[in-house]
Amino acid sequence: MSAEHFNLALIGNSTVSALVDADARIVWSCMPRFDSDPVFCSLLKSNHDDRTGSYAIELHDFARSEQYYLPNTAILVTVLHDDHGGAVEVTDYAPRFRHLGRMYHPMMLVRRLRPVAGSPMVTVRLLPLHDHGAATPARTVGSNHVRYVAPQLVLRLTTDASVTAVLEELPFILDRPLTLILGPDESMPAGIGELGQRWFDDTLNYWHEWVRYLGIPFEWQEAVIRAAITLKLSAFEDTGAIVAAMTTSLPEAAHSGRNWDYRYCWLRDSWFVVRALNRLNVTGTMERYLHYIVNIAANALDGRLRPVYRISGKADLEESIVPGLDGYRGMGPVRIGNDAFRQLQNDVYGAVVLAATHIYFDLRLNRPGNTALLARLEALGEIARRIFDQPDAGIWELRTEARVHTFSSVICWVACDRLAKIAQQLRLDERVTYWRAHADAMHRVISQRAWNDAEDSFVASFGGTELDASLLLLHDLGFLAADDPRFAGTVAAVERHLKKGDFIFRYTQRDDFGVPETAFLVCTFWYVDALAALGRHEQARALFETLLACRTPLGLLAEDIDPVTREHWGNFPQTYSMVGLINSALRLSRSWEQAA
Repeated sequence: MSAEHFNLALIGNSTVSALVDADARIVWSCMPRFDSDPVFCSLLKSNHDDRTGSYAIELHDFARSEQYYLPNTAILVTVLHDDHGGAVEVTDYAPRFRHLGRMYHPMMLVRRLRPVAGSPMVTVRLLPLHDHGAATPARTVGSNHVRYVAPQLVLRLTTDASVTAVLEELPFILDRPLTLILGPDESMPAGIGELGQRWFDDTLNYWHEWVRYLGIPFEWQEAVIRAAITLKLSAFEDTGAIVAAMTTSLPEAAHSGRNWDYRYCWLRDSWFVVRALNRLNVTGTMERYLHYIVNIAANALDGRLRPVYRISGKADLEESIVPGLDGYRGMGPVRIGNDAFRQLQNDVYGAVVLAATHIYFDLRLNRPGNTALLARLEALGEIARRIFDQPDAGIWELRTEARVHTFSSVICWVACDRLAKIAQQLRLDERVTYWRAHADAMHRVISQRAWNDAEDSFVASFGGTELDASLLLLHDLGFLAADDPRFAGTVAAVERHLKKGDFIFRYTQRDDFGVPETAFLVCTFWYVDALAALGRHEQARALFETLLACRTPLGLLAEDIDPVTREHWGNFPQTYSMVGLINSALRLSRSWEQAA
């Protein structure tokens, strides 16, 4: 699963998404939304002879392939070559464009086939599943369509290819362009080829316009643009939620059992994501995401927040193991749901306040913050100040051990600190005094109880000796100044204990599943940012270039990486990793003025 071999492309339109392998097979796609039952799930099957759960364009006598995104778009092109000089171009996209005054982004995947050399012979294998890989949908046939009927979803393939060839998986010579549209059980309003071309043109134009308005750095533009598009594709437009990844159960290391479902929205991620969206000038997506977060807080029973939510905003995430799928390369289990929603994670209250702070200071937003919203945020702040020194599962969601985690305590402090700043912005002097007093008192407690003299560093938990990578964020969160010697001491301790090769581990101590074997990629981006804050700019830039070199051939990043082999592991593509890339690039790049 190296960067070279873990070569999956992401296509989508903020309603639906799909992962396409280097041979133009769709191996993962959930419908009708990101956290639904997968229609294509062969990514989590080890039997390659079993083609069910995939959507393939198979070229007979296949020799090689090449694959790329059209520049500044989410449109994927795969060119398949055979042994006889024949070649087929497969273009994959999900329609997204403005139509009749609204954004058109249906639950739909479009594939366009075009012969580019010789007389290539292809077979279309469209073999969806349901019930998490356990069942095959019934099929009904029309003159130019096939319906795939499952209890919870009916899909329709409309095509100008031979329906018989698709149904019976018959090979045919591709001698003209063909279009295959897989989507809702609705008739098409025009000819299939005409629609495929028109939607392609409109989708191409949409992405080009969207990228034109990005705020990007002078350096590393291609990498940032690809990361920004990936972040956009991870946003579910209907609710505003942004998922942690598109997949479930890709293991963090071989046979580790660390197989989790990441197709949900973690409140903890919100600050990192909002900051990246803000810096990129993607204000519409940012505002919808903030609205999603504020709605969750407003609807929380008794004010209690869960660490993770569905993209609908619900927290019904009971975890179970799927018997019908044996896992990526046979490395099960395959899980759906995530029991992290049951955990006590004290940082969630501060995470919401931290993300929502943007509403009060960003004048571009259509719905600015007011005193009514402040009252809701203050209720979260009251919880944060009461629990900041209480044990929880922590940022890394330990399942069998609770401690007073430093990161959780600091984020609770952040809640009070930012509430004081919001109150100051609203000129509410009494509330400024109230929240500043609580923040200062919490800061003193954390500074005393989370500091370890022997390490000359803050440590992962009160009174502890071990470190974790979240301590690298103490400056970014405003808890320590960059020139505070305690920050330099903490970074040095992280280097001593958590750095393996070029990469930073989350932690190195044994947990519920043993000793961690791979590095969580975003932690190394945090380290890059810490180096820059300390003035170690050349070292930060060199390490950032190393991280860029670890991307897949299509510019994406998974969750984890082996520090020796640089194999990618974990769910994919990982929003956290792509956000880390964006934030570090924007921090490190020379300015446009300097470049000129």
